[in-house]
Amino acid sequence: MTRRWLRFVGLVPIVITLGCNVVTATVAIPDPVVDAPLAAMKGEQTAVLAGGCFWGIEAVFEHVKGVIDAASGYAGGSPGTAKYEVVSSGRTGHAEAVRIKYDPSQISYGQLLKVFFSVAHDPTQLNRQGPDHGTQYRSAIFCIDENQKRIAQAYIEQLNKANVFEGPIVTTVGVGSQFYVAEDYHQDYVVHHPNEPYIVMHDLPKVANLRKQFPSLYRQR
Repeated sequence: MTRRWLRFVGLVPIVITLGCNVVTATVAIPDPVVDAPLAAMKGEQTAVLAGGCFWGIEAVFEHVKGVIDAASGYAGGSPGTAKYEVVSSGRTGHAEAVRIKYDPSQISYGQLLKVFFSVAHDPTQLNRQGPDHGTQYRSAIFCIDENQKRIAQAYIEQLNKANVFEGPIVTTVGVGSQFYVAEDYHQDYVVHHPNEPYIVMHDLPKVANLRKQFPSLYRQR
């Protein structure tokens, strides 16, 4: 994941994209048939999702009602390699991931997955999101327990059977991986750099798609 620059030659903008984040189109998908019911009381649960650069995923979920906190980090590898420069090699087993703490009385795990599959990234891309290539950009769901795994696998099967996407979903689903919080400068990156060209072109449209497709779930930060 490296930076992006916007240059102008005459009146024609040229975008040089080298790494993090890519715009994904909004995809209308059904609610999950298998899901956890909303809890009767307020609480806190955790979901860990990966789908390309963590900046865009984090930005989307920070605007979802019921989400308490979203943090960028790494999942799938060992603690000793959970460092940005090492993960960027694509040889650590880590994926750039986001830990989502949410209130299960306000939003279900399945609804989080619906946002994840529809506006946050393209789940049909194997080890890439747009120009970002490597296993660290893979689509993955790091489940906290077997119930999350059951819901995730059932939803993927449901979406594949319905042919919602042009190709099959390649998102991997597993249980037991640890999450390691990324360096401070990655946290709330979109919030701190809203005017950078690649944020404007690749991350803010995802948030706009969330607001357009899920107005009842969208919130201002």
